[in-house]
Amino acid sequence: MFDETKVCLGIAPIGWCNDDMPELGSENNFKQTVSEMALAGFTGCEIGNKFPSDAKELKRQLDLRGMRIASRWFSSFLLSKPYEEVERDFIAELDFLASLGTNRINVSEQTGSIQGKTDVPILTGGHKPVMDDEQWARFCDGLNRLGKVATERGFKLCYHHHMGTVVQTAEETDRMMANTDPENVFLCYDTGHFTFAGEDPLAMLKKYSDRIGHVHLKDMRLPVVEQAKKEGWSFLDCVRRGAFTVPGDGDVDFDPVFEVLANAGYEGWLLVEAEQDPAKADPLEYAIKARKYIKEHTGL
Repeated sequence: MFDETKVCLGIAPIGWCNDDMPELGSENNFKQTVSEMALAGFTGCEIGNKFPSDAKELKRQLDLRGMRIASRWFSSFLLSKPYEEVERDFIAELDFLASLGTNRINVSEQTGSIQGKTDVPILTGGHKPVMDDEQWARFCDGLNRLGKVATERGFKLCYHHHMGTVVQTAEETDRMMANTDPENVFLCYDTGHFTFAGEDPLAMLKKYSDRIGHVHLKDMRLPVVEQAKKEGWSFLDCVRRGAFTVPGDGDVDFDPVFEVLANAGYEGWLLVEAEQDPAKADPLEYAIKARKYIKEHTGL
């Protein structure tokens, strides 16, 4: 199926400690987190809020465990800050990641985002930001410029469509992809966020299989999503109450996803990302469950 020499498996630290709600998993430290990732059979991860800010120390600890950094989230504010300021922060992030041997960066526009607001419904009420034509032009131009900077540094800028942000729906993703340079802007394809948004993740994958730069494997418990819609939960409420889980534990059908990615010759990371309350979903147990599922369904 996949070329084992070109596809790597990673897992996000958000299952151990949540970046938006640091109280979730506050008891889990960095060394425990990366040790359990390695113990579960993963060779890479993204960067969480417990990780050392010193690149040399971070790399040393990862090397001890046979781990690497796959990518990192970057919050862009192309709609609310001068481009030069965003680019400066972006380059600083590239410098840090380059020192770790990483060549992917996940960008998400956070102007007006409601994903971190505890009292704003994520699925009802029309609270998420929506761009007008002028903002779309500014946004896509900024992404193209950042993407060119990334490409010149040997990176792929992978845009992360995300609930509660300006690029959440299939229509918004289509518009972003149509107005950005395919040589410099790629998609961080997330099975969970498309499913959560009520979109068809497989259809979106087929449409953009040649522009996937990074993959987040997130499963969804759809009965919990339905409850969230009925009761007006925020995104963070959904995290606390178990809307997300690891592949094989929810309602997303991953087999056709794996097939399309493999047939498209995908190269890069397949990264499990499932933000849950560690007190309810033991991170190591769920990491092992995810690794077993991927092995059974892909051979990797």
